Amino acid sequence: MNGNNQNRLGGAAVLGALLAVGLILGGWVVGSQIKSTRLSDRYVTVKGLVERTVKSDLAIWPLSYKEAGDDLSALYAKTENDKKTILDFLDHQNIKPSEIELGVIRVVDTQANEYGGNTRAPHRYIVEQQITVRTPQVDRIAAAAQKTMQLLQKGIVLTSNPGQGLAYKFMGLNSIKPDMITEATRNARAAAARFASDSGSKVGSIRQANQGFFSILPTDQASETSEGNFSADSSLMKTVRVVTTVQYYLDQ
Repeated sequence: MNGNNQNRLGGAAVLGALLAVGLILGGWVVGSQIKSTRLSDRYVTVKGLVERTVKSDLAIWPLSYKEAGDDLSALYAKTENDKKTILDFLDHQNIKPSEIELGVIRVVDTQANEYGGNTRAPHRYIVEQQITVRTPQVDRIAAAAQKTMQLLQKGIVLTSNPGQGLAYKFMGLNSIKPDMITEATRNARAAAARFASDSGSKVGSIRQANQGFFSILPTDQASETSEGNFSADSSLMKTVRVVTTVQYYLDQ
């Protein structure tokens, strides 16, 4: 009987020890999960800004002109002479023929557009044409655009349609995107590190990231066009900007 009692006591002791160990381990696991849950709620949202000054690598220069008259044949001859004068001007500016596009000649009969009334246009016909220069030689175009007075002196008045003036484009955005995103993310992490230091924490892994949008602005920031007369296309030099938004976990 005494042996059986001792066996029962020994078994109970082992069972109690196992239960105690289980409770300790269970408490540790629960505590870790609670701590992990609390840490997962601790994060900071920061932004990383990067700007680069770049030079346009494509110029698009439309030169539109028109003539008005009553004799269509004479008007066409005058328009052809204007075209030759403009092409000679472009040739003197070292602009290659392959960089020049000739638009379709457009003829407007003002009498055909009349719908009654006594007001008549001063001339019956208006002949319009556009010559467009498209070239990566942006400096050459910038210099040539300053010399259009030479055309005016020869009787050619260039006309401009809304949104169709001399435009400078930057086509190399894809080549600088990866480096700019890397730098923006690095700047965002530096901002997070400063915040974490002030709060007695350490920057952990990324919780969420948003690359942001790339924008191209004129270098003088005149794109805040309250006047609406200046845009990025008007500027030879441009500023490429990207702002990334990153969330980092904060560790103790």
